[in-house]
Amino acid sequence: MNTNILEKLFAHNNWANDLIIQACLSLSDEQLDAAPHSATMGTIRDTLIHLVAAQHNYLALLTLPIAERQRISPTMAELQPSAAHSGAGLLALARDPSGFYAQTQLQTRDNHLVEPSVIMVQVINHASEHREQLCSMLSALGITPPDMDGWSYGEATQTLTPIPT
Repeated sequence: MNTNILEKLFAHNNWANDLIIQACLSLSDEQLDAAPHSATMGTIRDTLIHLVAAQHNYLALLTLPIAERQRISPTMAELQPSAAHSGAGLLALARDPSGFYAQTQLQTRDNHLVEPSVIMVQVINHASEHREQLCSMLSALGITPPDMDGWSYGEATQTLTPIPT
């Protein structure tokens, strides 16, 4: 079996990001901007924008010199295309990092040097934490959040199938 596990993690990340964004796009402004009832970084809107902007910034850190990195603040309408674009770039890195990592250490905006592998770990960890916060906020509003765990991903991609009896 020649499976690129990192590629699968980033494919799941893209799938899960898309599901949570879709679930939140149908919310009213009142729901998007409701004060959270749990320990989160902000409202649903704030968290979604932060999640997508951070993913864009991680891709820029991995692929662009510091002078060329542009911060974004997507609108609700721009969330899905922006997440899809940066997600595709990160997935490409997971598939073949040799063409992208020009340096063994990259400079962050806050004056640190970091290895690309740390950023790749952070992408997955960061998105998972914020998706869970979003699920908590949706639940507090009485809305059932989407199932985004590994089992659900396996079912959605037909890589988890029941054995016929």
